[in-house]
Amino acid sequence: MKEISDPQSPEYFLESFPREDFPRYRWVERPSGLPLQAWTTETTHRDGQQGGLPLTPEQGLRIYDLLCRFTRGSGAIRQAEFFVYRAADRFMLQGALERYRSGAPIEPTTWIRAAAKDVALIKSLGVRETGMLASASDYHTFHKFKPGGRNQAARAYLEAVQMALDAGIRPRLHLEDATRAPLEFMLPLVENALELAEPYGLRPKFRVCDTMGLGLPYDDVALPRSIPRIFRELRKLGLEPEDLEFHPHNDTGLIVANCLAAIREGCAVINGTTLGKGERTGNAPLEQVLLHLIGMGYFPENRPDFTVLGELAELYAAMGEPLPAKYPLYGKDAHRTRAGIHADGLNKFWWMYAPFDVPKLLGRPLEVSLTKESGLAGLIFLIRQHWGIELAKDNPGLQALHAWVMEQFEAGRQTAIEWEELEPKVRAYLNMQAPA
Repeated sequence: MKEISDPQSPEYFLESFPREDFPRYRWVERPSGLPLQAWTTETTHRDGQQGGLPLTPEQGLRIYDLLCRFTRGSGAIRQAEFFVYRAADRFMLQGALERYRSGAPIEPTTWIRAAAKDVALIKSLGVRETGMLASASDYHTFHKFKPGGRNQAARAYLEAVQMALDAGIRPRLHLEDATRAPLEFMLPLVENALELAEPYGLRPKFRVCDTMGLGLPYDDVALPRSIPRIFRELRKLGLEPEDLEFHPHNDTGLIVANCLAAIREGCAVINGTTLGKGERTGNAPLEQVLLHLIGMGYFPENRPDFTVLGELAELYAAMGEPLPAKYPLYGKDAHRTRAGIHADGLNKFWWMYAPFDVPKLLGRPLEVSLTKESGLAGLIFLIRQHWGIELAKDNPGLQALHAWVMEQFEAGRQTAIEWEELEPKVRAYLNMQAPA
C-alpha cells in the first residue's frame, strides 16, 4: 500500500473555502481577458414577463425594490429593463425611474425592437438608454424581413439606432441568436453602429444573446457556438469590456458556465434575472453568477445582500410562481438532506455537508427531513436545530421516537416527516416542552 500522509490537523483549503465567505477562485494563471470590473443587469420586468411571470404594476415595483435592497451600494446589478408596450409596463417603468432619481441604485432602461416606430414610443419616457432587438442570425434576417436578407435587416436596425441617437438615448444593440449568427453580419453591423454614434458622444453597447442556449463555454470549438471566440472577435473591434453584455438562456443547461466563459474573455456585464425566471428554461440566474463573481474577487468591499432574495422567492410563491424545490441556493430543498449519513455529518462537523456558511450568507437554514434513511442522526439534528438541545443516541425517549418514525415508513409512508409534524411527538416521547 502506498504511504499516505497523515497531518496533525485537517487540510480544509481555507484559501478556496473561507469560513466567512463564498468559495474563492485561486487562479493558477489569471485569465488575460478578465475585466477589471464586472457586474450584472436585470430583465425580470421584460424577459421574466415574457416567460410567463404575471406582473401587476405593484408586483413589478416590489421586485424592483427588492433588487435595489439586494444590490444596495455594491453595483452588483446596475440596470433593469422594462417593456413599454402596455400602460401597466409604462407605469412600472415610471415608478422605477422616480425611485432611481431619488437615489435607488438600479437604472431603469427599456427594451424595444430596433424599428423606427418603437423608438418613437420611448422618446418622451425619460430613459437614458434602451435595448434594441437586432436579430443577427440568418434564421431571423432571412425569415423576419420581406424579401429578407442581411442588408435589409442591417438598414432597419441602423435607422433605429440613428433615431435613438437623435433623441439623446444610448442604443444597446441586442444581437439576437448570436450563437447561430455569422460574424460576416455581426462585425460590420457593430462597426456601422459605432461609426454612427461617434459624433453624438453616446457610445453604443452590444448585447450578445445566446437565444436558444446553444453556446458552448470552450474556445476549442468552432464559431458560431464558441462563447469565448465570439467575444474575442468583438474585442478586436476595439470594444471595451463595459461595451459588451451577455444574455444567455438555459435550454441546454450550460447557462452559468457560458456566463463565466464570457466574463473570462472580456465581457464585463451579464444580463439575466434573479432566481432564474424567464422564457422556456429561464434566463441567467444572476444570484449564481454573482456568487462566482465574488469568488473571482469582484465586490471586495461592498457586497450584495443575498439574504434579501429569500423575500423574492416568497413573493414568487405568493404569485403562483414558486421556485422548484431543488432550485440552487433558494429552493426549499436546496439545503435539505434526507440521508442519515449526511445528517450524522452535519451533527459532527456541519461544514462536511455545507458548501459555505449558508445560514449566514443566504439567510437559509441547513435542514433535515426525516425519511426511512435519516436514522437517529436526523432526529438529533432537528431537535438541536429547533430546540437547541443535544441528545445522545442512547437516550430512551429518542430511541422510542425513532421507533415511531420507522413504524411510519414500514407501514408504507412515502412522504418525509417535517418538523411541524414531528414537534408534538418530540414533546410526547421526550416528555419536555419547547424552550421559551
